[in-house]
Amino acid sequence: MTACAIEGGSAGAAATADPEAEPEPEEPGEPGEPAGAEAENGEAGEEYGGTGEEEASSTGTDARSDADGAPPPGRFTLTTDGAYAARLTAAPGPPGERAWYPERWTLDGPEPYAVPLPLDQPEEPDSEVAPLADGRVLIRRRVADRQMFSLLYPTGPGTGELLLGAVGCAEMTLLPPSPDGRCVYALAAGEDHASLWRVAGGASGPEEVARIPGRCSGGVWLDRAGRMLALDRREPGGGPVKAVAVDLGRQGEVTPLLQIAPGSNDRLLLADADSGLLLLRSDAPGHDRLGWGVLGSCLPVRFPECLRLPDVAVTPFAVQPGQMLMPESCAVALRIDGAPGSWVGVWRPAGRQLHQFAAPLGWMPGAGYWSRDGVLRLPYANGATPCGVALLDAPEDVEPSSATGRTGGGEDGREPSAADTAPAVCKPVPLGQAPLHGAARPD
Repeated sequence: MTACAIEGGSAGAAATADPEAEPEPEEPGEPGEPAGAEAENGEAGEEYGGTGEEEASSTGTDARSDADGAPPPGRFTLTTDGAYAARLTAAPGPPGERAWYPERWTLDGPEPYAVPLPLDQPEEPDSEVAPLADGRVLIRRRVADRQMFSLLYPTGPGTGELLLGAVGCAEMTLLPPSPDGRCVYALAAGEDHASLWRVAGGASGPEEVARIPGRCSGGVWLDRAGRMLALDRREPGGGPVKAVAVDLGRQGEVTPLLQIAPGSNDRLLLADADSGLLLLRSDAPGHDRLGWGVLGSCLPVRFPECLRLPDVAVTPFAVQPGQMLMPESCAVALRIDGAPGSWVGVWRPAGRQLHQFAAPLGWMPGAGYWSRDGVLRLPYANGATPCGVALLDAPEDVEPSSATGRTGGGEDGREPSAADTAPAVCKPVPLGQAPLHGAARPD
């Protein structure tokens, strides 16, 4: 895969952002009332040319609620195909006395179901888990200044464990599972360099596969083979965060990925291997904005006005797959965080409208995956349903000319300017009133 700049027509690198450089979200405010059955915002877009950087963030998501309403400490992580998920959860109990254990979700059958994977001793709340395509779950445990890795799997009435080995490192972070379904990588970040380790799927235990100069974070897969990985990097001498592509097929060869502006901090949040659609966050326009572009394209990055909402944080978490060569047609799911909590947004680059929907009760905020035909699956767990998936059809976009009486763009074919529309946060439509297939749940 050739990594090429998507802005200004200059060859370069996909920039990804550094979580520590992530700007603080504005204080969230109360959403307003909906304007009809769907909350839609007309979009004004800006284009920005130049060279710059973007930061990639992990696609693992915070699991903020479990069956008894208490927040788990870790992430709810899905395989690339959405067949399995894993999280660290706990049995009900008083605060400070909860016994944490891994849990695997099976999502590719007629009904979703969860399998607890406890061992003789409870896990520490800072442990991390990641599912593999064969149904096993990788767990990372910190033991003193070492990181221990094992594979867990159900066996009879209990849990089987395959020890993989240890890495002598005080801090490591699991990256999203590889698209090949077999491998899991972990990042050990230092001040001057970062070490990338393959901790599952290798020939003989954890092995270091790349050493990248600079301070690195994030992690976004750029292809379906699990070869090209985007990381967020700040050079050893300082400066803005820039994303780089790490070629695992060439001993970790590092090349630039995106360029937007020389001094901007740019973050690569999501990438779709089928269409080449990239979702990014950049301060190149003068302040932090969500934008989109296409890998390998020389067209400028666009920063849709409809994704710029007041008093909330908006983060993309899933892109519709299978839209070959049609990046503008991909439906994108977004997590919207405000004072009332978290809810779901759906947007397409071509549609220039943001649809907002209430999330199912007990949704794992930021967790979900698309089918190729545009159905969004949102996993959730609550007191009534310990393992459920709500199915939401991607809504149709209304042409701006139909909704506002204006043409869909200016004379030059660009999106309308920010002065043409004033996007607002709307009260999300309840899932019961949304184009919802229904909630799948175990008997």
